[in-house]
Formats: sequence, structure tokens, C-alpha cells
Amino acid sequence: MNQASRLASPVVELRQYTLKPGQRETLIGLFDRELVETQEATGMTVIGQFRDLDRPDMFVWLRGFEDMETRKDALTAFYGGPVWAAHRDAANATMIDSDDVLLLKPAWQGAGFDLSGLCRPTATEAENKSRESRLSAIVEIEIHHLRPGTQADFAGRFQMQAVPQLAANGARLLGAFISEHAENTFPRLPVRTADNVFIAVTGVDDYAARHAPAAWRTLLEKARTDLTGPTEVLRLSPTSRSLIGQ
Repeated sequence: MNQASRLASPVVELRQYTLKPGQRETLIGLFDRELVETQEATGMTVIGQFRDLDRPDMFVWLRGFEDMETRKDALTAFYGGPVWAAHRDAANATMIDSDDVLLLKPAWQGAGFDLSGLCRPTATEAENKSRESRLSAIVEIEIHHLRPGTQADFAGRFQMQAVPQLAANGARLLGAFISEHAENTFPRLPVRTADNVFIAVTGVDDYAARHAPAAWRTLLEKARTDLTGPTEVLRLSPTSRSLIGQ
């Protein structure tokens, strides 16, 4: 296995791809085999890649960067380099849309992904993992859409009221993020710049037993005026080479 050498990334992309029917396994095979280490070689971190359990034609993944300038340099190197040139046609052939992207930063100090000590299986090891083992854990991402200017307060209430109860309610917090509104340093890949979100990423070993903390449900009721739309909940199964969620 390859052990992660990076800690939390201060800049994170949450990417949701709509794929052509029946093409998800094709993209995952290509991605996990060809597009993990080759992206990381340019200075980014592939944090996690997932099957959406409720949307069979969605592929969701996360990648991180040290800062916005590093993001520009890494994406320029990768998308202008030989690996993407060799595989872009095959990857793009699986996709309908790849522009659903949120640019994020940790919601408070220490809220980013801690990747220290995590191990990613090699491609060979991943091929030997069964489908059942891949489904043993679930990563859940909640996306709360907020009025501008309310993200920090919303995040603070989550940290104080919900985080202490997560373990008792069948989950562990992997990361919490708010929108990063810095200028997109690589405009070739668009991001949803108008969105103001708070995102909680949790790991769930037994989804049937998982339930939201009562204090968090109460908080959401009280925070209705801060919310601009329904909360999106992504139930995700990590691929066999995902760094988080194993």
C-alpha cells in the first residue's frame, strides 16, 4: 500500500460527474488505474473517489491543493501533460457533464481532511478487493446551501452542537468545509462560484444504525432562515483506491 504523505489540504474540490448510462465502472477503472498517482505527481492530492449509491450514473471525487497558486500550477501541469493527453478521450467519452464543482476550504482550524497514516491500495491490491469489501463503509456528504455571510456562524454551531454527538450517532467527522470564494486560478475547469455552502463529510460503518444527532436536527430547524434550498445528501461508496472511506 502507498501511505499518504500529505495532511489536510487547505483547498479542496468536490467534483460530481454525470456519466453516460452504464459508464461508471469504465471511468472508475480508468481513473483508479491511470489518474491517481499521475495527478499527485503534479502537486495535488487525490483525497477520495466514490460511487453514488443513490444515483447509478454519478461519480463523485475530492482532490486537494496547498493553496490556489499551487492549484493553478498543478492543474496546468496535469491537463497540459502527456498523461491526460493519452487518456482524456477515453475519460471524456464516459461523461455527460463534469462542471458540477464546489471549491472549498476548511470550516475551522483543523476541520480539513487528516490524511496522515492513511494507506491507498496499489492498483494490483485494489483489483483483488471484492465488491463486498468496497461496500463495507459509506461516506456521507451533506451540502447545506446558505445565504451569503452566514457560513462561519453556521459552521461554528455545527462544531459546537453536532460534532460532539457524531460518534454516539454512528458516524465520525472526516472533514467540514465552507465555500472558497477566491478567484478560480484555472478557469479552464469551471467551479460554482455563486454558491455559499457548508459541507460536512462523515464516515459511517453501519448506515442502517446511523441517525442524525438530535441537537443538529434542532439547529437546522432554527437555521431555516439561513438556508437557501434543501440540503443535498450524498451517500457514497469509496472505490477500492479511495484514500478516505476505507
